[in-house]
Amino acid sequence: MGQVKSRKPPVRTRQNPKGSPTGRTETTNQPVCDNKESAPTTKGTSTGDESETLNGETREEPSSTSAESDDKPKDGTDGEETSSINTQHNCDDKVSALPMEGRSTEDKSEAPNGERGEEPASTSAESDVNNPNAGTDDKETNNQHDCDNKESAPTTKGTSTGDESETLNGETREEPSSTSAESDDKPKDGTDDKETNNQPVCDNKESAPTTKGTSTGDESETLNGETREEPSSTSAESDDKPKDGTDGEETSCINTQHNSYNNVSALSMEEPSTEDKSEAPNGERGEEPASTSAESDVNNPNAATDDKGPDLKTLLEDLGLDQFYKEKLSLSKILEINEKTNNDEPPKCKSDLPLYFLKKLMTVNVTARKIKCTSASESNSNDTLRDQCDFNDLFACHDMNDSLNPLDLITALFLCSDGFVHQELALKMSMCQFSVPLLLPNCDTQQCTLMLWAMRDIVKKYRPSDLSESKGFIEDRIVLSELPMISFVRLGECSLSKSEILNKLLSNSEQYHDTFVHRDMESGDIPKRISNGLTEMTWYLPCGNKNMDIFSEPVAIANLRGDIASFETQFSFLCQTSAAVFVFFDQLDSECELLMNKNHKAQIFLVGNQQNKSLTPDGLKKLATRLNLTKNNITIKTNKTNDADFVQSLKKTVSSVLTNPQLKMSIEQMAVVARELGIPVDEDSPECQDGKKNADAITAEIKDTFQFKENQFPLQGQIWKELTFLEKEECRLRKVGSENIENYKSNLKKKREEQRKKQNSYAMSSVMTCFISAISSPHRERCYFLKWIRINLDNLSRTELSGLRELYKEKCKDSENKQEIKEIDQQLSSSSLGVEHFFREMGQIYEASLYLPETDPSRQQLQHLPKLCAQLLLDGFPLELVDGDASNIPLRWVSDVLSQLNDLVSPKNKILVVTVLGVQSTGKSTLLNTMFGVQFAVSSGRCTRGAFMLLIKVNEDFKKVLNCDFMMIIDTEGLKSPELAQLDNSHEHDNELATLVVGLSDITIINIAMENSTEMKDILQIVVHAFLRMKEVGKKPQCQFVHQNVSDVSAHDKNLRDRKLLLEQLNEMTQAAAKMEKKEENKNFTDVMEYNPDTGNCYIPGLWNGNPPMAPVNAGYSETVYELKKNIIQQLGKCESTSNNILEFREWITSLWNAVKHENFIFSFRNSLVADAYMRLCTEYNQWEWEFKKEMYKWVTTAETRISNVGSFAATSEISDMNEFMTELKSEAITELTKLETKILENLKKYFDQPEGHVYLIEGYREDFSNSIKSLRRETERSVFNQITAAADIKKGLKELDKIRATYTEKIEKAVCDLIDECRKRKVEMTDRDLDESFDKMWTETLNTLSFSKQQTTNIFTSVSHQLLTNLSHKGSHACELLSNKNLKDCGQEPFTYKPEGMKETVKTFFKELLSWTGLIKTRQKVADRIISDCDDHISDKIKRKTNYHDTYIQEILHIIDKRLKKADVDIEFEVSLKQHICGSAARKFQKMHEEFIQENDPYKCLQKNKERFCTDFKDVFHKRDQCQKKAEEFTNQSLKPAVENFIYRSLGVDIVDKMMTKEEFSTRMSFQYSILLDLISESESNFEDFLSYILSYEGHVKSWISGRIEKTFSSGSTLCELEDKHLKFCIDHINDAIKTATAEKFDSLKTFVVKICTELEDKLVISQDALDAFMVLNKSDQEQFAHWLNKCVEEMTEALREKFKSTMFETKLSRLHIKPKNELFNRVVGCGKQCPFCKIPCDAGGEDHTHHFANLHRPNGLGLYTYVASGKLTTDICSSLVVSDKRFRCSDTKNQWHNYKQYREIFPDWNIPPDGSHETSDYWKYVMKTYNKEFAEDYDAEPADIPDAWKRITKEQAVESLKKSFNIK
Repeated sequence: MGQVKSRKPPVRTRQNPKGSPTGRTETTNQPVCDNKESAPTTKGTSTGDESETLNGETREEPSSTSAESDDKPKDGTDGEETSSINTQHNCDDKVSALPMEGRSTEDKSEAPNGERGEEPASTSAESDVNNPNAGTDDKETNNQHDCDNKESAPTTKGTSTGDESETLNGETREEPSSTSAESDDKPKDGTDDKETNNQPVCDNKESAPTTKGTSTGDESETLNGETREEPSSTSAESDDKPKDGTDGEETSCINTQHNSYNNVSALSMEEPSTEDKSEAPNGERGEEPASTSAESDVNNPNAATDDKGPDLKTLLEDLGLDQFYKEKLSLSKILEINEKTNNDEPPKCKSDLPLYFLKKLMTVNVTARKIKCTSASESNSNDTLRDQCDFNDLFACHDMNDSLNPLDLITALFLCSDGFVHQELALKMSMCQFSVPLLLPNCDTQQCTLMLWAMRDIVKKYRPSDLSESKGFIEDRIVLSELPMISFVRLGECSLSKSEILNKLLSNSEQYHDTFVHRDMESGDIPKRISNGLTEMTWYLPCGNKNMDIFSEPVAIANLRGDIASFETQFSFLCQTSAAVFVFFDQLDSECELLMNKNHKAQIFLVGNQQNKSLTPDGLKKLATRLNLTKNNITIKTNKTNDADFVQSLKKTVSSVLTNPQLKMSIEQMAVVARELGIPVDEDSPECQDGKKNADAITAEIKDTFQFKENQFPLQGQIWKELTFLEKEECRLRKVGSENIENYKSNLKKKREEQRKKQNSYAMSSVMTCFISAISSPHRERCYFLKWIRINLDNLSRTELSGLRELYKEKCKDSENKQEIKEIDQQLSSSSLGVEHFFREMGQIYEASLYLPETDPSRQQLQHLPKLCAQLLLDGFPLELVDGDASNIPLRWVSDVLSQLNDLVSPKNKILVVTVLGVQSTGKSTLLNTMFGVQFAVSSGRCTRGAFMLLIKVNEDFKKVLNCDFMMIIDTEGLKSPELAQLDNSHEHDNELATLVVGLSDITIINIAMENSTEMKDILQIVVHAFLRMKEVGKKPQCQFVHQNVSDVSAHDKNLRDRKLLLEQLNEMTQAAAKMEKKEENKNFTDVMEYNPDTGNCYIPGLWNGNPPMAPVNAGYSETVYELKKNIIQQLGKCESTSNNILEFREWITSLWNAVKHENFIFSFRNSLVADAYMRLCTEYNQWEWEFKKEMYKWVTTAETRISNVGSFAATSEISDMNEFMTELKSEAITELTKLETKILENLKKYFDQPEGHVYLIEGYREDFSNSIKSLRRETERSVFNQITAAADIKKGLKELDKIRATYTEKIEKAVCDLIDECRKRKVEMTDRDLDESFDKMWTETLNTLSFSKQQTTNIFTSVSHQLLTNLSHKGSHACELLSNKNLKDCGQEPFTYKPEGMKETVKTFFKELLSWTGLIKTRQKVADRIISDCDDHISDKIKRKTNYHDTYIQEILHIIDKRLKKADVDIEFEVSLKQHICGSAARKFQKMHEEFIQENDPYKCLQKNKERFCTDFKDVFHKRDQCQKKAEEFTNQSLKPAVENFIYRSLGVDIVDKMMTKEEFSTRMSFQYSILLDLISESESNFEDFLSYILSYEGHVKSWISGRIEKTFSSGSTLCELEDKHLKFCIDHINDAIKTATAEKFDSLKTFVVKICTELEDKLVISQDALDAFMVLNKSDQEQFAHWLNKCVEEMTEALREKFKSTMFETKLSRLHIKPKNELFNRVVGCGKQCPFCKIPCDAGGEDHTHHFANLHRPNGLGLYTYVASGKLTTDICSSLVVSDKRFRCSDTKNQWHNYKQYREIFPDWNIPPDGSHETSDYWKYVMKTYNKEFAEDYDAEPADIPDAWKRITKEQAVESLKKSFNIK
């Protein structure tokens, strides 16, 4: 017997701690040893030079380490299985050398009975040093051939505080010497804190165990000749590292065995618990004495931990999962996108692990179980004190404090999550070929749960041997599959790693996979804390290939973690459900009651490991007899058997069971057994059962799918398809034939309503009632119900469809079988039944109800349906967007669901959209599921049809990055190859789908396969079409090309050629698409969108790593998909989202789908967001444009004033030379124009740079507005130069006259002065009469001395003729010839009438069907009348100014004519005759104006005019009267007052326009159109004459309407008075300042004083030179007195002017304004003036220089004078319908050839006439036409139109509503 060197351990008993599997009392008094031949080595513990022995095991306690290395493995075991791996494998001897643990303070070890065979420590150390293998792994390095000695002496392992080595099996390690609180909570041998050592200890009779020691000094520890050095100076190092490398997999008594196989058990008692000991039932305890235990507790920092054993609470707190233990973790929480989604950082602490694991698992990443934290090693490496050359680090154990066994993490996650997360975890684990929990333990409740629900979603497809010939396969839910189950359990200690053996058993030799976690995996050696008792399950499923299949039949494999003695319930369950149970053991005592239970149905197989002599053939025979086992039921791994051979023998045994299994059972059937044994089943929760009951009630009805759909879903079958056809036909008008379009559309609408009535005639089916009731139940029950119904329906579909689907794929390979393929496709469609069919029916029920009256109870009862669906979207369920069967969107249903969704989440309603597009069956849904963890249907029984949308929440912390609250994922049906597309005409459907989803998405993932380039080309063409269309309508989607099944690591480089090829093909497709879409300016794909071939492509390896069904998902697939996801999220973070919120997304769906329904998408697209954005830009632009014009008006006013005053006050004028002055003025003008142009262009840039307002949607219009700005600048520059040139030239003309006048005035003044002197000399009292006579006589004599030459008048006709000739000279010789045929003087005398010469007959035939001859004449006459009216206005304006003629006047008129003719369809004859007429009339008027001006400025006449004033002044001077007051009045009234009045009238026009511009109706062209049309219809007495005027004389009507508006705004007078006062005050202030300035200076004469005042005002007021000259004559006033009276006069003038303005009529004021507000506003709202070529509605586009014209509201052509030739009736066709019909037109532009309306853009390329999207848009004009049909006919001299029935029902309210809709007025 082993000697005891120290004190005897007292007998200790303690109650099993709470949570331990057994509750028995345990003692420490064990039999010491049964070994009769060998003396075991001892393991000692001592504080000094002494050792303490327990059961023959000597341990030494260290002298200077207080709580040292509590967790370091003592024997190198890896912690998976609780066997002592290091004991065997060292020799082939029957007496095995078993290590024992010992601690000693001396350099020696001790063996009882003197049988020690150990080298001195030094030798051992030497041999270690010289051993080249000293650094090899301590698990199985030296497992062979160390000795062949049959009675080898065991080595010892010692522990010392000095420089000594510790040896175990010849392996030396050095332990650190000065660690004070080192590794306090490291278990000594891999204990997992849950299970204790309730096993028999040892039956080995022959082996002599070695000792194992621990040391505090620099010593080495030797194991199998391998030396390791441990670091010496780490204070709290590697606290979590197990001492024996166990991997924590099996739940055996880890703390008791492992160190010897004799029954002296070597127990390490350093568990992280309050008692440093472990326990074994039945008194079989091997434990340190109490004192030692207590000592160790005191020094253990973790001694205070809960005594509960496996502390679930602590672990959950460590993992950060404690909050989810009661409130379970939901799937939406896991799937939400947060900052960690894109974060690649490895976990740093335990709380990071759950999220890290889930993130990996959700992307089906097979590395998910690698869950090592990084912080521990980082902190260890942070050791600056250590010498860099110290190699001890290399031998250090790693800290495991922050690590965790993967099984604990998996168990914790299952315990803390809800049933839906369980399903997702199990599904993803199964895809990774991980084992999934079958029985989940909960150490809190001491119960395990059968995870039936968790496995419900797992579907497996395999091919058993009997189907390998026929290539058939079985596909089924794994819980329903009846398979034999083979269970693997462990009894007692076992040195074999059961899980590793299982992995090898299930893997092919060339493809090993870790299905089960085992000790040699990363973190697999960490002691388990909560996963003991976990029973995992996996399946082996054959692929039908004999060479590859391990088992030819499917089999389920179960693996129980832990000792069956501790988990009898689990063991009983396995024995009753398995075909066979394999029991792994190392030694079995005679008490094997567990294996002898009579209720067990399973065959028992024993698997042993020959570790020592206890496994003798005799012993086994006895045991086999007791257990009724044969030799075939026992497998022993002998010392000479390697793993491969051992696995092979196991495989044979398992195969033998599978050839004739006793029992096959599905997991569903196992639930019965579980309930009998008291094991809870996860599916038994009330919510789950209620959901199941509701789902079963529905699916139980289904006998025949097709029949079921017909009966239960009547609304979505033929009716819905018919409705789809009617909707699309309304847009495409393919079958209209010769019928009247509006009648045809009216009939289609009627048919639609009939179909809806038909839908409403069906009562809601019982199934739909049940369904709606079930989804109305509380949240969890609803979710369970939907899951159950999906499961049930998938099961049904699978049986019916999987065969069809395979057949379809097979037939598709050969496109010859077109008819067969079509039939199979039809069968697939009609046999397919999914949850989407229920929701589809729900949508139809809802849409049909909207056709019922609002008060109808049926309608009201269904109002809650959209909200129900919105809630489901929010819960993460996919909603069908496009019905793939009918190829339609139930727009109203989808819109209302999204509206409700918006209400539920507002204001957090921003979304981003990701879509996938690609060929059929290329794994699009799988890609999305892997990327986002979502669940789009991917079962092979059914393929995605149409498109589904699903919502993923974005976490609060990530919202700022992505700028959204949700991400919308859209999964789409696969695009078909062209061959298949021809069969069911689905090419159109593919195009529609692609256009829609590309338009909706911010990023589109294009899933392509490079192998089939032809197919790829066709798919690319569809995609490129979609992108081109989006570019044209202002969207900027991004795309990511994904190439699947590319496995090579260098794929990216190798595929450079492929990428080039792809880009070439994309360019080719772009050109083809651009040609088809009539957008040929797009030459390359990069013209359509931003695309970089290097970053825009992603190469993804194949999904499976190996051959399914046993292949796990390829790690490369998961990693690449994760990288793609990161890339997509980054791109989304940068992109300008089109649909910033749910309501805008809804709007996009509507507008895109409406456009898609038309054949010509680009020109059919109308979107209110685009319209809004365009409207806002127009409003802004109008404002900028007016600011520009206003500034230039002010500048011109000032310039003209300065020109008028040049030279008037010669004494002070700096610039007397007019030419020099003009040069300066022009330079100023250019500077001002450039400044304003730059400002407005800058505004435009800023506008497009702003993030709000969807500006990117109207990017296409930027160029138009930019051009308009440049055009505005050019126009303004021309106009400004003309005005200042005219002003300067007229001023020059007056200069000569002024000189003459001044000279004459001077002479007369001299004569008057002489007369005064003469009269005074007479010394006679002279009466006024005498003075008058003297004055008259002198006046006559003086005038006779002056020579008055008559002023020459210019012949204006000559001048105008010259200008006209210049204008027409570039029009060719014919124009000049026509011009010379008629004298200008003969033109313009009669009213203009258009009479085309010699063309009457030919034109008559051209137009006989569309436009009558009179119509052409009328049209041209109207053009002429409008232009003449404009020119007359302009001429009148000039004449009113009473100025001289200037050539720029006629140039302006010709410019107006040219501008207007550009927009009209006229010939050269018309142009010449019109210009001659207008110029002739103008010349006549200008001649008269010129003559009047000359006469007015004649010097003689001017003198005569001033005669009275001269006479008065003469008398005043003679009588020496004070002239100050009189002269002040004269100066004020003759010079200042007219100047002030003139200034006010020059400024008032701008103010009036300014004020009007603030009104909504003048903000944009479209607002104006809306207002004027609303006015027409809203007037209480809607007047036909008004409509007629609007249609036939649009411009006249508009001008008159504008005048009315101006008058209405200013009629009260107060507004205008304010403006007048403002300008009056401005003038008076300046006059007063000028007087003040002049008074401050002293002048030699009054003249210079007045000149000073005038000079101060010269750039503000135009002071008349004539009046000033007259005022200066005989002016002898006193300067101060004059200034005094002048101030008074100015005050009086102010009041007089105020009164005058008040009394003047508004019309009179308007006529005197320089800028006419009516014309200015008209020019702003009339726009380009182009009219629709068909209905003549004016263009609504903003800016002057746009490239495309459009009108929001087209009208029936009959209103534009069109009649049907045959009947003479007015036509009801509307251009917005005609352009999609097959009807034809002809006109002069088509050279009288018939042309299709559809191709109208070939003739009118600058017009865009979108089809009437809603069919109600034109209701306004339909209402007008039906109301005044007879009146129009009468006026147009035609027959009344045949009004369609639908028009007759249109009310005035509907007409107004349609107006709002057309102009996008909210």
